[in-house]
Amino acid sequence: MAHDKILIIDDEEDLAQLIEHVLVKEGFSAIQKAHTLQDAWTVFQEFQPDLILLDLMLPDGYGYDFCKKIREISTIPILFISAKDEEIDKLLGLAIGGDDYITKPFSPKEVAYRVKAQLRRSSYAEQQLPKIQVGPFSFQSEESEIVKNGEVLPLTAKEVGLMREFMHHPNQILSKETLFKRVWGEDFYGSDNTVMVHIRRLREKIEDTPSKPTYLITVKGLGYKLVQS
Repeated sequence: MAHDKILIIDDEEDLAQLIEHVLVKEGFSAIQKAHTLQDAWTVFQEFQPDLILLDLMLPDGYGYDFCKKIREISTIPILFISAKDEEIDKLLGLAIGGDDYITKPFSPKEVAYRVKAQLRRSSYAEQQLPKIQVGPFSFQSEESEIVKNGEVLPLTAKEVGLMREFMHHPNQILSKETLFKRVWGEDFYGSDNTVMVHIRRLREKIEDTPSKPTYLITVKGLGYKLVQS
């Protein structure tokens, strides 16, 4: 657990420093801090944290919006830290994907304990989920992350949905109609362009050379398939 990476997002620099100090004393060494949402997004992409401590009110926006953005591509624990202590704020934070809600002022020691608790749950849940592997791609059932050669791919929710369908049916041709019904959950009414655009964007993220795909192949007139060599 001490090797887990933690991202602290809070515009109160002294408070962020205090939390970091306590986490270091508890054995955590991989910690990054950000004081705006813009910086936080950059750090998130580069650092790939295992847990986020997220302030609700930041200079350039709301933690709620950042949480929604993260939930499109990741299921890592997110703990809100906020001076807003109304029940509606806590419920909203949990409803949009937060795993815990800590009200300011708080004991930094309590934050450390809650961080450890969330990481334990996350680790246990990960161990229980069956892993699916197709070529260099893998994911664990019920998670929203697709991994290629050990690196999490920056996919949107729809792109994750498409990859999961292909990985559940490797080497099988899936038509545009089938993909649209399963991923969008709607009947297909000539939505060729919607599927095609998402396939193109997906290839830009999973292929070594998107213009010459070797993983996600077009079968002319029939659909697409993910090749499992």
